[in-house]
Formats: sequence, structure tokens, C-alpha cells
Amino acid sequence: MTDTNPAGDSAQVPARPPFPAVRLLYAVGFGIVAWFVFWIVILIALAQFVVVAINGRLNDELKHFSLNLVQYLWELLAFVVFLRDEQPFPLGPFPKQAGEAGATPHSG
Repeated sequence: MTDTNPAGDSAQVPARPPFPAVRLLYAVGFGIVAWFVFWIVILIALAQFVVVAINGRLNDELKHFSLNLVQYLWELLAFVVFLRDEQPFPLGPFPKQAGEAGATPHSG
């Protein structure tokens, strides 16, 4: 009797990966952060309506800030639902606007 499998026994069941408990904890935390960010985005939208009612035009700073928050919200939710593996801010970088990264959409 030996402890090794005989050469003819190739019908082994593949090992199941372990449950991602750490990712679950991160997902719960990022889900809570996403809930707060969602309500901040709603408040900024209401503020933008007030600005439009008073000035008759959009506030560009609020517009760019809300774009960053929406991108951040997407990153949070994408991590929670396994669409991406990179952890969002504060464990990863905060999302930047397309123009801030130095890349142009038409670089050819």
C-alpha cells in the first residue's frame, strides 16, 4: 500500500476554491459606503437643480464632482457584484475624470 494515487486513477474531482470570506467583508463595507455615496449624489443633484433655478445654468464644479462620485459609485458596486477585482477607494485610487488621467479618447 502506498500513499500516492495509481497512474490509472485520473478521475479526480477538481478542488473547489475556498469561500472568499475576506472579500465578503470588503463587499459589505463597500456596499455601506455605496449607500452613503448614492445619497450624496442625490443631494448634489438637488443642489444642481437649485443652482439652475437661480443662475439659469449648470455649475461646472458640481457637474465634475458628481461625475467623479458616480464613477466611484460604479467602482464600489462593481466590486460588490464581482465585476471587478480591484478594490475601490480608500484601498485603491479614487476615480479620475477622463481628462485628468492624461489620456485622450482619440489618441491615434
